[in-house]
Amino acid sequence: MKSFLLGCVATVEKNRPYFAMLLIQFMYAGMALLSKAAISKGMSPYVFVVYRQAFASVALSPFAFFDSKQSAPLSCSLLCKLFLVSLVGLTASSNLYCVSINYTSATFAAAATNTVPAITFIMAALIRVESISIKRVHGLAKILGSVLSLAGAITFALVKGPSLGFMKWYPENQNHSSHLLTTVHSKVDIVRGSLMMLSANTAWSLWLILQGFVVKQYPAKFRLTAIQCLFSFMQSTVVAVAVERNNPSAWRLGWDIHLLSVAYCVRVYNLILHA
Repeated sequence: MKSFLLGCVATVEKNRPYFAMLLIQFMYAGMALLSKAAISKGMSPYVFVVYRQAFASVALSPFAFFDSKQSAPLSCSLLCKLFLVSLVGLTASSNLYCVSINYTSATFAAAATNTVPAITFIMAALIRVESISIKRVHGLAKILGSVLSLAGAITFALVKGPSLGFMKWYPENQNHSSHLLTTVHSKVDIVRGSLMMLSANTAWSLWLILQGFVVKQYPAKFRLTAIQCLFSFMQSTVVAVAVERNNPSAWRLGWDIHLLSVAYCVRVYNLILHA
């Protein structure tokens, strides 16, 4: 038994990057499930983003304060850049993601996340940050993988087959006409939500590319992340106040799935930002 455990530990150590990638995918799936559950239970997606960014800013503050990287003082120009980068990569991406998940499923949200590397590669190639060598196997593999990933996401969004019989957990005594209207409406929502989800992933991919330029100018990663989360919190608050100005109850946060989903997403969010 001891030798078996030692063998498992050695296997994990040898293939650490692959196990880390699997763990991140599981955490992504959990984030999609809890986000979908909270928003389906009535939580405003805009308020959800505000709380998530607020908690993330608080959680990152101690790490940012004790960041060992020696960097030059933050200039006004760099702060403006961080504000714009946060607006695109954190605020726009998070709000689009949370709104779109209200129209789609948690399964699609988790699956669509896999398009981020492909979109990032395509955008990086277009702006000449990433080089493409079609004469080599790895270059062709990158192109083929990106095309297949995007094609799969688009197919997932636009093609909807029949429901699986063994997964019907609801009673069948529903009104036929209302069920038909719901089906037609859901198809429109699925397409709308899928396009918004792809837009969110595109904004996230652009943020990943811009991080490379920002980190070169200011290498203190924890401080950069904390500042961007703070900027995103302020931006998201403005958006949420404008959208939910006639619904003060949308800001209520109790000891329920809403608080659990926010706390979990903050934890996953911080791990992904520093992965």
